[in-house]
Amino acid sequence: MSKFWSETVKGITPYVPGEQPGAKKVIKLNTNENPYPPSEQVLSAMKAAVSGRLKLYPDPECVGLRQAAADYYGLSMENIFAGNGSDEILAFCFKAFFNPGETILFPDITYSFYEVYARLFDISYQKIPLDEQFGIPLEPFFEQNGGILIANPNAPTGKFTSVDSIRQILVHNPDKVVIIDEAYIDFGGESCVPLIPDYPNLLVVHTFSKSRSLAGLRIGLALGQSELIEGLNRVKNSINSYTLDAVAQVGGEQSLRDTETFELNVGRIIKTREHTVEALRALQFEVVDSRANFIFVTHPVIPAVELFEALRQQDIIVRYFAKPRIDNYLRISIGTDEEMEALYRALEGILAEQAG
Repeated sequence: MSKFWSETVKGITPYVPGEQPGAKKVIKLNTNENPYPPSEQVLSAMKAAVSGRLKLYPDPECVGLRQAAADYYGLSMENIFAGNGSDEILAFCFKAFFNPGETILFPDITYSFYEVYARLFDISYQKIPLDEQFGIPLEPFFEQNGGILIANPNAPTGKFTSVDSIRQILVHNPDKVVIIDEAYIDFGGESCVPLIPDYPNLLVVHTFSKSRSLAGLRIGLALGQSELIEGLNRVKNSINSYTLDAVAQVGGEQSLRDTETFELNVGRIIKTREHTVEALRALQFEVVDSRANFIFVTHPVIPAVELFEALRQQDIIVRYFAKPRIDNYLRISIGTDEEMEALYRALEGILAEQAG
């Protein structure tokens, strides 16, 4: 611990991202990246953006990207905020909408960055326990609070909470911001974006890292009524007006225009997910119902940490969380059909060895 660190930095435990193995050839099923590349239209637009104009600052308003998003979602540009990945947008949200001294709410099992941000920005928080099936109980979110954060579908479980349930939470919290983090919504969930015109306290956050195959660009969107978007802009322009580079803006815009490739890749992942769930259940795995591009699994005989290590020895990387309630589960990203077949064969062999 450095004597030069602030008291805030001394007291936080940073978020730990999924391992990136580098040059080693592995089957990488640990960070929920899309196994399919972005379309040629996206790549061509980005290559064209690599020009002499890179000597200039990018558009701080991200007009082209925001207009494409407005067209895609059926909203106005004033309802769209673009940022450097959804993680940055979530950080801005903590500064824009949550006050020290008021307690925000989020589930006890969810995206761990929420707790990191709360500690970083000195925001009090309460974790609401999920039920035994990892579902979100509604009533605790009706209690007095300083704001609400819900990942939907949730991570790392993949479980989806109905739009009607989210609507009930919005109705019970008219004076507090309810943030719905829809990083995985395209893989079978129903988005809350259509609720935006009716609920001024709703902010929906999207990312291009999962369904749009652009994790390397770091693009995120927040969608909500103009008052919330202006709050985010006030924070952004107090930190860095140019958060999204010119090449990323063009790539994101084209991704929103190229709906054919987007829908094709999402459909392939959903189909592979359902086939994988069926195959793993045949091996006696318990698999949480998922609407994401990953599955959350446990086995009744072999502990998750042993499966994690055994797979790693075969150069298959999945995600293990040494945390209460989920330390006997693995989160497995959905890869290509060939990658998931390799995973199945590896697990089949591990189970056979255990039984023998």
